Amino acid sequence: MKSWKHYLGLTVVSSALLLGACGSDAEDDAATEDEATEEQAAESDTASESADQSSEEAVEGQVSGDGSSTVAPVMEALVEEYAATGTDVQVTVGVSGTGGGMEKFIAGETDFSNASREIKDEEKQKLEEAGVDYTEFLLAYDGLTVVVNPENDWATELTVEDLKKIWVEDGTTKKWSDINPEWPEEEIVFYSPGTDSGTYDYFNEVILEEEDMVQDATLSEDDNVLVQGVQGDKNAIGFFGYSYYVANQDTITAVAIDGVEPSNETIESGEYSPLSRPLYTYVSNESLENDAATYDFFEFALDNAGAMAEAVGYVSLPQEVSDEQKAKLEEFKN
Repeated sequence: MKSWKHYLGLTVVSSALLLGACGSDAEDDAATEDEATEEQAAESDTASESADQSSEEAVEGQVSGDGSSTVAPVMEALVEEYAATGTDVQVTVGVSGTGGGMEKFIAGETDFSNASREIKDEEKQKLEEAGVDYTEFLLAYDGLTVVVNPENDWATELTVEDLKKIWVEDGTTKKWSDINPEWPEEEIVFYSPGTDSGTYDYFNEVILEEEDMVQDATLSEDDNVLVQGVQGDKNAIGFFGYSYYVANQDTITAVAIDGVEPSNETIESGEYSPLSRPLYTYVSNESLENDAATYDFFEFALDNAGAMAEAVGYVSLPQEVSDEQKAKLEEFKN
């Protein structure tokens, strides 16, 4: 196929023959070159203006958060995906537990605080006294998962009442046979999230009903420590967020509670009760209103929370709930 330049050439030659103007080709070429130069200059100016405008609109800055180790997998995935977009915003997230994160949030050290439970009344009061206004956002759903060692083939199904007998301090050395006489007369080895953890608080509320936990439990804010503890002892029992079970399901066994195993379906439906729970992040209103970097990150986070939750082993929010979270954020858009 002949190019548009070929046909333009024929047109110029024909015009020259008809008009008998020997110098017209050179004049036309010069005019064409002048027009092209002007167009290129205009395009260059437009590109420069666009680059300047883009540079002026580019968001940059630093955003910091802390809090729940249970929320950490989904939040860290969001931070990693956000960084991959090429943003100039740097987001850092610590993992000191829900309570520890709230302490930093109250002190004004962070822009947001991740939590695996709802904010406590005393935390609300401290935030009010510190002059920190905040907004609560739901990120995903979790099923607090009770696990045992794969060699444990006797306690793969427990009731809520069994869990309470196992975990409540009663002044005795707990053995499996204390729960069921047919089970081994072996001492139970306990692994639990630390007292700053929202997972600890949630378990304490719905299982222990505010009674004291066994004193000889190994406590850690790092859920990976709990996973490793259960992996290494056939008499061990522990609990943590569903994501940590999914990541290690080949080496630990999830316990069915009242006949229901934790899964995406049972967690989302609420059938896995009472251990299904929402995961939150609490964000400073001041940061959302006055810091474009914080708003930009959370706009990305709420748009992608569902996909990241599923990717790390949690359960995404129903669409209508997700839309509600985005609507809350849009109230801060400038």
